[in-house]
Amino acid sequence: MTFPCRWRLPQFCTEATRYSFHTVWEVAAPPGDVYVVLRHVQLYPSWWPEVQSVRMIDSNRFETVCRSLLPYELRFETQQTDANPLDGVLEGRLSGDLEGSGRWSLAPSAGGTVVTYDQEVVTRKAVLNLLAPVARPAFVANHSLMMRHGGQGLRAAMAGYGLASSKQPYPG
Repeated sequence: MTFPCRWRLPQFCTEATRYSFHTVWEVAAPPGDVYVVLRHVQLYPSWWPEVQSVRMIDSNRFETVCRSLLPYELRFETQQTDANPLDGVLEGRLSGDLEGSGRWSLAPSAGGTVVTYDQEVVTRKAVLNLLAPVARPAFVANHSLMMRHGGQGLRAAMAGYGLASSKQPYPG
């Protein structure tokens, strides 16, 4: 039995709101230093332009507001689920306008550190979900721009971190 297209739209819409992102940055700093900076989520707005604010709820939970080029912001809470400096791993669960998980992985490289960010999320913001079937490519491009700026910001932050680590607001 076949169903009219309108009956399949909810499944299509559901798939259109799922995103899987993989980002890799090269940073000229040791993995341990990069880990310290990434571990302090509340300081992301100081080096990542699209992270507008981060409010610490407790030592492992943060409320974050992000906005890139497109005229919408995302509000979500991150619960850190794994923080292992020896393995260079930071993981968290996201809830709010984004629901899913994110994982930072750090590996030493000849030039310093390879930083990998993997994110599996579903959008929960109604306007994004309504527009996702047609605007998904723009949303993906918006995310790519945000991540490009994040990489540039982290590289700049790490350059300053290495020069003035005693003055940085990053506790060990």
